[in-house]
Amino acid sequence: MKNRMRKLLVLATAATLMTTAFTGCGSDNSNSDNKADSSAGSDANTDSGSSNADLSGSISLAGSTSMEKLCEALKESFMEQNPNVTVSVEYTGSGAGIESVTSGSVDIGDSSRALTDDEKANGIEENIVAIDGIAVITDKDNSVAELTSDDLKKIYTGQITNWSELGGSDEAIVVIGREAASGTRGAFEELLDVKDQCKYAQELDSTGAVLAKVGSTPGAIGYVSLDVLDDTVTAMKLDGVDATEENIVAGKYLLSRPFVMATKGKIDEQNDLVKAWFDFVNSDAGKEVIKSVGLILPQ
Repeated sequence: MKNRMRKLLVLATAATLMTTAFTGCGSDNSNSDNKADSSAGSDANTDSGSSNADLSGSISLAGSTSMEKLCEALKESFMEQNPNVTVSVEYTGSGAGIESVTSGSVDIGDSSRALTDDEKANGIEENIVAIDGIAVITDKDNSVAELTSDDLKKIYTGQITNWSELGGSDEAIVVIGREAASGTRGAFEELLDVKDQCKYAQELDSTGAVLAKVGSTPGAIGYVSLDVLDDTVTAMKLDGVDATEENIVAGKYLLSRPFVMATKGKIDEQNDLVKAWFDFVNSDAGKEVIKSVGLILPQ
């Protein structure tokens, strides 16, 4: 009987030890799994912090057609970094863009000219994001490749009407410009000091339309944003100076203007999405986008 009791005691002890061992093993595995989960969570948090997946909503811009190339490039890059944010841009002209941001119908008004004193008095903030040159263009067959600023004034005010007066062929000058609300037109006329004096043969509603019209019209002259120039037209020298980034930065080329993303109030008064937009525009990545489309960073 005593022997039998000893055997039962030994078996009970062994069973207890085995249960403890298995429980310990289960605890170790559980801790290991928890550590792995914690590590994975930490990595996920890091990834989330490096991206902006938690930023969501929409940003609206409207205004200058000359800023289309810039806005589309910034929009694409910004939305890649912020996949839950939608950026919409309408190209309605600088004046309309400023009116839209003033009324509150958009977050940002794009203007390819400096703001007027009246616009600033209405609480609109001038945020210059880039500098653009305005190139004077002719059709490829025009033999006149250079003008003085005085020649250009006389062409646009109707005092010079034939290319023969400037050493070219006997061909009428077809004066092409932008519509009245255009920032490019406003900047061109202001810089050339011909505001409200120009005699246009045609007034077109976009930079692309001017480029296409001048390129396809014998004797035509027009003006476009420097960043849209291509080989369908000839960019004229002005006062002996080429329309290039280097000459604009050096202050040698007459026709240059700011690209403005205007806000109602200062940037730090805007919502988080608009603040994030300007943070991107002013970041190294944003500056690379600005330079990639042929524009100049503000000094």
